[in-house]
Order: sequence, then C-alpha cells, then structure tokens
Amino acid sequence: MSVCEFAYVHMLAQDYLLYILKTPQPGLGLSKTSRVLQNVTFSIQQEVEEALQPYLHNVSVASVETARTIFNQVMEKEFEDGVINWGRIVTIFAFEGVLAKKLLREQAAPDVDTFKPIPYFVAEFITRRMGEWIRQNGGWENGFVKKKFIHNSG
Repeated sequence: MSVCEFAYVHMLAQDYLLYILKTPQPGLGLSKTSRVLQNVTFSIQQEVEEALQPYLHNVSVASVETARTIFNQVMEKEFEDGVINWGRIVTIFAFEGVLAKKLLREQAAPDVDTFKPIPYFVAEFITRRMGEWIRQNGGWENGFVKKKFIHNSG
C-alpha cells in the first residue's frame, strides 16, 4: 500500500463521515469520486443499517475503540470469502456511516474530533485488503466512478 493510496482512501472515508455527520466540509469542495461515493453509499446506507440492526441493537458503541473493534470483526467476517467488488467496497463506507451514527447517539458529548480515527481505520482496512484489487480494476476514477456513472445512467 502506498502512502498516496492510503491518503486518497482516507480522504474518501473522511468526506463520507463528514457527510453523514452533516458537518460542513472545508476547502475547495469534494472530488468527483467523493461526490459519487457519497451518493451511491448513502443510497444503500439505510439498507445496510436495517440488515445489521439485529446485531447492532445489542452492541454499545460508546467509544471509537469499540467502533474500531466492531468494524474489524464485521469486515473480517464479511470478506472472509475473498470476494471483492465495488458494491462490497461501497458497503464498507456505508458501515462506517452506521457506526458513526450509532457512536453519535451513544457517546456523552461527541465532537468532530471524536470521529477522526474512524476514517483512518476504514482506509487502513480498504488499502490493506483491497488496494491491489482497486488498482487492477481501474482505481477510483477509472474504475469506480466510470462504472457507477455507466451503471446509474443505463
């Protein structure tokens, strides 16, 4: 995993987290990839949330460390079959949003800084486990964005 790839995925995970938390995003605006990822991920977030409700209902997410542990356990189980595709990668971001919302509801006094580690461990998982697959499938711009635009417009 290169530092550049990690930084890019971290930025995507951070953008999605800020979107879920309804936090204004500083700077020049989102990249095309972030906008597409947000739209696609948000469109399935409710579905992911409902599917995980029985599991998450009994689990407290009172800290970022707990969120990290839950994230790693669920992702290891989810990807133990070794199958990777863009849809499953999008689901990772959706799960990031589910955990962030649960943490927001259950933590005493959260602020934006509370959530900073979440995009880091999401990016770490994606780049470590899927970085090579992403490169082989066109990367974010030539793989994900083009596939989503073609798929959504067709």
